[in-house]
Parts: sequence; structure tokens; C-alpha cells
Amino acid sequence: MSTIFYVQFAIVLLCILVGARVGGIGLGVFGGLGLAILTFGFGLQPTSPPIDVMLMIMAVVAAAAAMQASGGLDLMIRAATRILRKNPKYITFMAPVVTYVFTIFAGTGHVAYSVLPVIAEVSRRNGIRPERPLSMAVIASQFSIVASPIAAAVVSAVGYLADYHISIFDILKVTIPSTVLGIGITCIFINKMGKELKDDPEYQRRLQDPAYQEIFAAQEVSSGTESLTNERSAKISLTIFLSAALLVVLLGSMEKLGQYLPQALVEHLRPSFPNADGKMKMLGMAHTIEIVMLTAGALIILFCKPDGTAITRGSVFHAGMRAVIAIFGIAWLGDTLMHAHLGDLQEVVKGLVQSAPWTFAFALFGLSILVNSQGATVATLFPVGIGLGIPPEIMVGTFVAVNGYFFIPNYGPIIASIDFDTTGTTRIGRYILNHSFMLPGLLSMAFSLVFSLTLAKLLLA
Repeated sequence: MSTIFYVQFAIVLLCILVGARVGGIGLGVFGGLGLAILTFGFGLQPTSPPIDVMLMIMAVVAAAAAMQASGGLDLMIRAATRILRKNPKYITFMAPVVTYVFTIFAGTGHVAYSVLPVIAEVSRRNGIRPERPLSMAVIASQFSIVASPIAAAVVSAVGYLADYHISIFDILKVTIPSTVLGIGITCIFINKMGKELKDDPEYQRRLQDPAYQEIFAAQEVSSGTESLTNERSAKISLTIFLSAALLVVLLGSMEKLGQYLPQALVEHLRPSFPNADGKMKMLGMAHTIEIVMLTAGALIILFCKPDGTAITRGSVFHAGMRAVIAIFGIAWLGDTLMHAHLGDLQEVVKGLVQSAPWTFAFALFGLSILVNSQGATVATLFPVGIGLGIPPEIMVGTFVAVNGYFFIPNYGPIIASIDFDTTGTTRIGRYILNHSFMLPGLLSMAFSLVFSLTLAKLLLA
């Protein structure tokens, strides 16, 4: 890699550091500052901003904020609290189960947005450090991609390994148990990560801050007296929101379920449209999530009639909009840098795997950090691995390593969970890489890789 790349990479890291320290919309606007430096100072061509990611978050936030204003979030938290009072420490194990299963059926980790605010508030109200379940929920939503039969990364991997007679079942029988075991073991360690919430200095400082006192007070009653007196509206809003989340999962499964269902039903649930080549392509998951969640918000407003001002004043709306701005700047900045140097990155990876096939895991991990896409990582490196003669069981065994999103904290759900955690325990550290997701991610990666390589050797060799 050239010296200029490291200079530009340092600028990206500095913008993340300063933006995280500023807080609020700092990540977004300082990401824009970094982009200005790369574009006008170094002449890099900006890529397209992550519009679909931003719109998905906005759609989910719109529905969740309407639900909160109708009392649905308070009702959900109350129900979850009853369960947690018996075993409150188990939310660190329960949260990743939910996001893992959602991602398997939806084929995208972005479905985690709908449960992050609930995880954060259930944890805080029960005196549990939100950093623990939030970090594991986000990591599980990433790792579940390699266990999802409808995820682009899995479908691409099957395509590249077809000549080796590796089927999608061969991949899933390795990735599902390895990631479940890896994440499960990691949860045991993360369940004790950081100080207890009552002893956390940042949370105690916020408890004395009038601005945060107002936020916490608003969260305690969700949308005010209406959420306490109008139980019917709360139940309706919660039912609509949860139904929308489940519908997203169902629609995300249509490509897989299509072979078992009547084609007319599949076309009705998730229609296909001609693409640029004239070929019919099923409605993308980004648009599907946006349409379903906006519709859910509309139905909640129509049937529950929450106060319009309360919707935009709620903590869910504020946190979600901060996340959108943060992703707008930081993700756009990072993608611009990596796209400009993608050719050099591919050459570095090629040289690495030629020396030792087992280092293919490091190549997958490193590139996934830089391109922020499991599918793009597979498309870039699997042809290289095949060309170098890496055994197919090694490629399947190291497949889980494409989940390196967490390393640099510019991934959408990471930023969103930081904003949803009003206690301040989920954060980006002073040195950028010492953030809340680093230890959960590295432990999950290490354990999952050990299990994955072992299972691949036993089942595929």
C-alpha cells in the first residue's frame, strides 16, 4: 500500500475520533469534513452516499417513534421487564438470539434497527449495562449473514464453489453451528464486560445532568400520560409494529420459500420488476423494509392517533435521526476511501494468501473491514482463493471471517445502538478502536472460526 493511503486512512480515523468525542451529530458532520479533505485536497471521487441504509433507518424510526408515542414501547418494556425480573442478567443472551434469527430470515443485518431501542431501554430500566446486550445484538446480526440461506454473501459463495460440489446446505451446516456456538460462548464473557450500570461514572454524570434527566423522565413514561391510560392504543401500536417486523422477515424469505409456495402468492407478497437488463428481479430488501415500516407508522398514527409532537420529541426519534446523520457522513467517507484504493487492496490480499492458504481468513477479515460488505468481500476474494488453489473446505471454514464490520465503528447498526443507549455505556473510545463492539466482535470471530474450521474439516474434507 502507498504512503498516501495511510495518510488518508489516518484522516478517516481522526474524523471518527473527533466526531465521537463531540457527540450528537458529530460523527456525521466530521465525516463530511473528512470527505471534503479527501475530495478537494486529495482528488478522490466521492462514491454514492449510503442512501438505502439511511432510508431504512428513517423508516424503522418513524414506525418505532409512532409506537413509542402511542405507548407501545412502554408496554413492550413492561412485558419484557416481567421476564427479566426473574432472570435479568439473561438479556445479554436473549438480545443476540432475536437479531440472529431475524437476520437469518431477512437476509440483512439491518433488521436489528427495530429492536435496538427496546434492548437499550429494557436494559437501563432493569439496571443492566446496555453496552452488553446491544453490542452482542449487533455482532449477532452481522455474523448471522453467513448463516442465512438468502443472504447475498452465502448465495455468492455457493456460486463460486459450485465446481467443488459445495451446496448451500454444505455451507450452512458449518456456519450455523459455528456462529451459534461462537456467539453463545462470547455472551458468557461479555455478560461481565464493563462496570455495573450503577457504578458507571458516565451514567452517574448523566443522571445529574438536567438535559439527560429530562430524557430519562420522558423514557420512564414513554409518551406521557396517554401511554399509561390508553392501554388499548398501546397494544394496537405494539401489535402493528411487531407484525411489521415479522413481515419484513417473511418477505425477506420469499426467494427461499418461493420454491415451496405458489408463484402467484410469491409475486403478490413480494413482486418482481424488470431491471436495467430487462430481467425480472424481486423487489429489493431495502425498499421492502422501507415500505413495510412506513406503512406500519401510518397505521399506528391512523388507528392509535398519537400526539404528532410527541412522536418527534421521543427518545427513539432523536436517537434515530442522529444515527442517520452519523451514517451519512462516516459511512460515505469510509466507502470513498476504500473504493479509491480497492485495486491495491486486492493485490495485498492476493500476496497474503499465496504464502499460506490458512491466512485466507485474515484476508477475508481485513477486506471486509475496509469494504463494509460481506457480499463484496466474497465477490472480491473467493475468485482469488479459487485461482490460488485454496482447498474448498478452507474457504468454507474461513467464510465467517467476512464479518469484520465491527472493527472500525462506522457500520449503521453500531452507530444506531450507540445513539439509542442514553446511558452512555455503548460508545466509541478515546482511541477509536477501543469501542464497545471490539471485544464482542473479536471473541465471536475467534470462537466461530475455530468451530467453523473444525466442522469444515470434519464434514467437507
